[in-house]
Amino acid sequence: MFEYLPLFYAGLWTTLLLWLGGLVLATLLGVVWAMLIWLKVPVLAQFASTFVLFVRSVPILVQIFYIFFLLPDIGIVLTPYWAVVFGLGLAFSAYMAEVFRAGILAIDRGQFEAATAMAMPQLLVARRIVLPQAIKTSLPGYANVVVMILKTTSLGSVIAVPEISRTAYLLVQSTLKSVEIFSLLALLYIAISVPLIVLIRRMERK
Repeated sequence: MFEYLPLFYAGLWTTLLLWLGGLVLATLLGVVWAMLIWLKVPVLAQFASTFVLFVRSVPILVQIFYIFFLLPDIGIVLTPYWAVVFGLGLAFSAYMAEVFRAGILAIDRGQFEAATAMAMPQLLVARRIVLPQAIKTSLPGYANVVVMILKTTSLGSVIAVPEISRTAYLLVQSTLKSVEIFSLLALLYIAISVPLIVLIRRMERK
C-alpha cells in the first residue's frame, strides 16, 4: 500500500493547513468566549453563552454547509478551503470555550478575593491570574480538542477540498483497492495524531 504514499503528499499538506487554521481560530475564539462569560460583560456574555450552546447543538458538517453554500446568498463567497477553516474554527471554538471555562472554575476563589482586596481591575485579574493558570489546567481537555480538529478536517472532502480523505476516496474509485488505501489513510492520521498527543502530555508534565 505504500506505493500510493507519494500520491498523498499534497493532500497531507492541505490537511495540516486546515488543521492549523482551524486550531488557531478555535483557540482564539474559545478564549474570547470563555473570558466574556467569566467577566459577565453585559450583552456580550449572553451572546457568547448562546453561541456556544447553539454551535455545540449543530453537527459540524451542517455548519460547513451553511458557510459554503448559504453565505454566498448574502454576498459572502469563500473557497472550499476557507469554508472548512472557518467551519472548524467556529465549531470548535465552542468546545474550546468550555475547556477554558472549566480551567477558570478550577482556580481557587481565594485568589479572586485577594485580587479584589487589592483593587485589581477585572482585566488585570484576567491577564495576571486567570489566563496563566487556566491555560495550564486546561491542557488535557485542550489536547483532546486539538486531535478532534485534526480528524474532523476529513469533512473537507464533502465540498471537494483535496485533503487526504478526499485523496483516498479518489484513489479507491480509480484503483478499487480500498483495503490498502484506507489502511494507509488510517496510518497517516495516526502518524500525525500520536506525536501531538505525546507533545501535549509532555507540556502537561512540565
